[in-house]
Amino acid sequence: MKKYGIFGLVIFCSCITTRQSVTSVPAQSIVVDGKLFTSIYQQKAAEYKALCFQAYNIARLRVNEANNGSKPKAIITDIDETVLDNSPYAVHQALNGKDYDPASWYQWTSKAIADTVPGAPSFLKYAASRGITIFYVTNRDEREKAATLANLAKYQLPNTDNSHLLMRQGVSSKEERRQNIMANYDVLLLIGDNLADFSNLFDKKPQQERENNTLQSALMFGDRFIILPNPNYGDWEPAFYKKSGLSLQQKDSVIRIDLKSY
Repeated sequence: MKKYGIFGLVIFCSCITTRQSVTSVPAQSIVVDGKLFTSIYQQKAAEYKALCFQAYNIARLRVNEANNGSKPKAIITDIDETVLDNSPYAVHQALNGKDYDPASWYQWTSKAIADTVPGAPSFLKYAASRGITIFYVTNRDEREKAATLANLAKYQLPNTDNSHLLMRQGVSSKEERRQNIMANYDVLLLIGDNLADFSNLFDKKPQQERENNTLQSALMFGDRFIILPNPNYGDWEPAFYKKSGLSLQQKDSVIRIDLKSY
């Protein structure tokens, strides 16, 4: 009986020690931990892959339905979380207790090792086989161009050259770049993970206006606009926080106050 009593006491004390060590860990940032959780979805969930395949399957249908016109055909696509998967960057930052920052992002893109978004390579190659020109319109900086081209070329993606890769030039809006392409091409599809990839109706707009414009554009999604899932980041974040430049603590406070519960 004494042996069992001592054994039980050891287990009890161990449990107390374990509980204390767990509860003594300081609360983590919702934003930082959230990036880890959304990255799990992006990297491991079959549902994420299914959504990407669904988007690109619809895009293939639209390509097959396209009629001949007077201009050559083109597709405008975003890159990040549309063609290339940057979730390893989000994981790296989160494990270091950080959110996005330009210096670490440049370090990541310079490696040119991002994998592709499911369905993207096969669709883009299929579209090119149908005589459709691909334009990559991205808000990566000009300094990232060489590495971006190398990353795209790694997967033998079509039109991976300087004239078909349009980087950000001063402003984040893609409207001028889109219009320049549309002047010479019949653009069949716009593909992206962020609403601003489709129209200036969504450029830096507050949350309610983004929602209203989405409702007004509802019939465009799956028709001319092909959107990819991105739970990690996007213009929806500053729209939700109502301003940019907030600290992690400030973002956490906004989340706790604004999210619905019961």
